[in-house]
Amino acid sequence: LEEEDDMTQLAISHVAFVSEASAFTGTPSFAAPRFSTGVASSSRAHVAAPMGLRMADRVPFMAGNWKMNPTGVDEAIELAKAIAQGKGSSKTEVAIFIPHPFISACKPHLDVAGIATGGQNCVSAQKGAFTGATSTSMIKSLGCPHMLVGHSERRTLWEMDDASVNLNMHKILGDDLKPILCIGETKDEYELNLNTEICAIQLSKGLKGITKEQMKSVTIAYEPVWAIGTGLVCDKETAQGVHKFIRDWIAKMYDQATADGVRIQYGGSVTPETVDELMAMPDIDGCLVGGASLDPVKFARIMNFK
Repeated sequence: LEEEDDMTQLAISHVAFVSEASAFTGTPSFAAPRFSTGVASSSRAHVAAPMGLRMADRVPFMAGNWKMNPTGVDEAIELAKAIAQGKGSSKTEVAIFIPHPFISACKPHLDVAGIATGGQNCVSAQKGAFTGATSTSMIKSLGCPHMLVGHSERRTLWEMDDASVNLNMHKILGDDLKPILCIGETKDEYELNLNTEICAIQLSKGLKGITKEQMKSVTIAYEPVWAIGTGLVCDKETAQGVHKFIRDWIAKMYDQATADGVRIQYGGSVTPETVDELMAMPDIDGCLVGGASLDPVKFARIMNFK
């Protein structure tokens, strides 16, 4: 990004940030998300589309993050086969983020269905004395085009900071891989109505130095941390509001065309019962799915959302 001073001011000045946010959201800050344990899939009403592209003009992108599951390679292969079968005729782009030891065994079974694969984490070094680490070149050599970066579990359990996220973003893009940059607020932050402020900080730091051209390969995943693995989901209007804020932030820091082209996923206990209403929102372009991606029946329904 060329305007680093603007980004820094946006990220560290709460008062200035809220003023800027008001200029293109119409409100000083989004209210804290309302908890929901499920919404009916029958409602198909769309929120009015903003200027630029609607979600229909961006190819939907569903990603399954298996995390540290399953426990053995045979079970992983069977899961991959079942997910491949469940994709059916869906035109949705799909990627599965597999535990690294299982990628080679599972990838051929996903390839036949046109499902891509990716790595769950990497380090910014190419090689060396980094016991237990995985480089982008290792993942790329397996034929995986995608990489997660900055997932909340990496940020919290392994204390991954925004500087490390940014280093990884540059390494991933430099090796011609496609990152999914994960951002989102904790429960304490959401209770303080800081959801958009936290997203702005993580975007500002995570995308530092990333060019407009490189943004064509970037997907953003908004994952409110309080909703991951809890069964709680943002109501669709709040999720849409944050996604709209993210798109407006990208437009401000790059341009509208760049913002219109970036896909923004929602993540946080996505289920077959919640996917339709989430995907009806004009700025929600897909989902990053955890637990439900381990159930081929549930994930098939998510891939084939209505």
